[in-house]
Amino acid sequence: MTPEKTIGTDMVKSITKAVIGVIAIFLVVEIVTAFVWPVYNVWASEKKGQAELAQATSNRKIAVQEAEAKKESAALLAEAEVLRAQGVAKANQIIGESLKGNEAYLRYLWITDVAGANIDKTVVYVPTEANLPLLEAGRSLKTDTAIQ
Repeated sequence: MTPEKTIGTDMVKSITKAVIGVIAIFLVVEIVTAFVWPVYNVWASEKKGQAELAQATSNRKIAVQEAEAKKESAALLAEAEVLRAQGVAKANQIIGESLKGNEAYLRYLWITDVAGANIDKTVVYVPTEANLPLLEAGRSLKTDTAIQ
């Protein structure tokens, strides 16, 4: 055989092998596309659904824990408010008991309060025997003339 015929035959064999390889690759791609890809899509969708379910479950647990924390907080705030109210009531009771029969002390507190007040800017009600206040009738005339 001549070297030219060997080169031609080898070239034909190489081209044949390349064509067979391309056809084999094409067949593998077709098989994967036809059979494996749909199975993979189903599997991937199932995994995605499981992940979403896990996320939803986690979000629900977080919401429940937040609600329980708010409930506990409200209960503790209510308990604190009750304790505060009991303290105020007890303080009022102590003050009320200490002021019974101490009319002189109450009068002293009233006098010191009136003495410390600025009479020009404060309305003062003076108790009388009938428990009716004395009003300053001329006071409004002073303010009316000052406006004009």
